[in-house]
Amino acid sequence: MKKYLYLLIISFSLISCYTYKAKAENNEKTPSKQESQTASDQVMAEKASIDSQSKISAVEKGRLKANRNQVAAQPMTVQQKLEPNKYFKVEVGGQPYKIQVDKWESDTLVAHVVNKPKKVLKFHKNQINQSTIVERRFSQPTADIITVVAYAAAGVGIWALVK
Repeated sequence: MKKYLYLLIISFSLISCYTYKAKAENNEKTPSKQESQTASDQVMAEKASIDSQSKISAVEKGRLKANRNQVAAQPMTVQQKLEPNKYFKVEVGGQPYKIQVDKWESDTLVAHVVNKPKKVLKFHKNQINQSTIVERRFSQPTADIITVVAYAAAGVGIWALVK
């Protein structure tokens, strides 16, 4: 029984509340209030003009919507995805790395391995596999699970001491 308890304690001590997830391209940069207000004013103006001109064909309406969607769905470059002072998991030359981005020197990424600041890595932007870039984020569900398990373990420990 003690072996299983020790194994359980060790396995929970190795769990992290951080997970690596791909960054959503459309939600990357939220526009400022002024930009969003200007964009919403443009959309309102387009809708008003469409309503006032009932002769506009459905094809032209579709083009207006497609133009708005194209502006919002521009692909991100590697330099935009890998921001300084953030943690990422990238694949370079078929080998995965967990890195903290330090800076960009023109087309070269200067980073270091997570928790090893002395091990500096330099990659050219063409070496990085763009489809495998994932950002480290805090996972609230994982943190909640760890908290519940810790409370349960404390309760069992108190119960064992009382009994």
